[in-house]
Amino acid sequence: MVSRLLPGRVCVTKSGVKKLGQRLLWLSLFVPVLVSAQIDPVKRDLIQLGLNEAFEGHAPFAGYAFYYHNQPDFLRTNLTLRLALAPVYLDSEFGFVGGLGPHTDFAIGLAGGGFADSYNEIHGGTYYPSQSFEGSGGEISASVYHLFNPADQIPLNLILRGTAHYSTFARADSTSPAFQLPEDRGEFSVRTGLRWGGIEPTLFPALAMELTVWYEGQFRTASGTYGFNGDRAVEDQSHLFWAEAALSYTLPKSQQNFDVRLMAGTSVDADRFSAYRLGGSLPLVSEFPLSLPGYYFQEISARQFVLLNANYLLPLDKSQRWNLNVNASSTVVDYLPGEGQPGNWLSGVGGGILYRAPSDRFKIMVAYAYGVDAIRSQGRGAQSIGLLMQWDLRPTHGEGFHPAHPNHWRGWQWFLGD
Repeated sequence: MVSRLLPGRVCVTKSGVKKLGQRLLWLSLFVPVLVSAQIDPVKRDLIQLGLNEAFEGHAPFAGYAFYYHNQPDFLRTNLTLRLALAPVYLDSEFGFVGGLGPHTDFAIGLAGGGFADSYNEIHGGTYYPSQSFEGSGGEISASVYHLFNPADQIPLNLILRGTAHYSTFARADSTSPAFQLPEDRGEFSVRTGLRWGGIEPTLFPALAMELTVWYEGQFRTASGTYGFNGDRAVEDQSHLFWAEAALSYTLPKSQQNFDVRLMAGTSVDADRFSAYRLGGSLPLVSEFPLSLPGYYFQEISARQFVLLNANYLLPLDKSQRWNLNVNASSTVVDYLPGEGQPGNWLSGVGGGILYRAPSDRFKIMVAYAYGVDAIRSQGRGAQSIGLLMQWDLRPTHGEGFHPAHPNHWRGWQWFLGD
């Protein structure tokens, strides 16, 4: 994504300094949805940062920076507090372990803040600021987590979650005066799924596996048309179905790590707000990141898709502080109506250098990515660079933790100039 944080030549003017300062600031204001698929039993304090920047084209800023805290035995032995915090957005959950029975937990969630529901229009490899807009919102949720096999090493959980969300929309500086915004609206959703295994919310987990299937129904209080002369619609309800198989494993002797994920999703009556949006390389921007290296973040809007991601990490020295990372992704998509482009098979590749501190509590990686089939003004192919960083404020060796939504994320969506 193009945010021009470090332009090749900086004109030192009052407006230029202001714009550069804004872009550096917005990096610290992104936070993803971290909706747990079970109550996390491990105490955690993590700082996560990710950034994608394109070499060509123009698109919204893509990055996140947030503090994640999970505290079992909060105030009382059966209460767990989980929160993800950015300067203007908070996502939290209070979990009651055994609240509905010996193996059934209950949780109440609160989330809200600025720019969480913004929408960026990207079509055919081109970002359209005149058709993009800001959105803010808040929500309350209730969740039930039932463990079927407490005696087994790999847990099998049933998740049932209900959410009430309210969104308000406003024009960005670049939104066209002729573009009609969608109506402010409430949304009620129900989500249920089965998850066997789990993956911790960390970069390059050493060992993890997961098989999971999900359904989510979204029901809106305001539907109808918006845009230029009502050329696009908000559905009164949408239904999403998706599944994922994932495996992360580290070879004991060589400490080489590989991660493979296969994900597929389909939908009924999807619109721009509920479609699967693929693109970018931000692994912690949501629980099921729909990554396509080299593409703009959320560049592709799909009604249904099949996506394969593979990642390989090779230590370069005996201390394993320096590591070579190689990754590739390929997807077959059925585009959302009105968002199609030539070709349904899209691929991307990437690589980077990861530094890992001796304690493994600090990781940082600089990466390069190439979108093989991304459409740009010069034809097919697009390049980007990225930065990923994780700082564990305390050592953690825990069981799996898994949020449960494939494409939505809560955070700032700020449109950085033309």
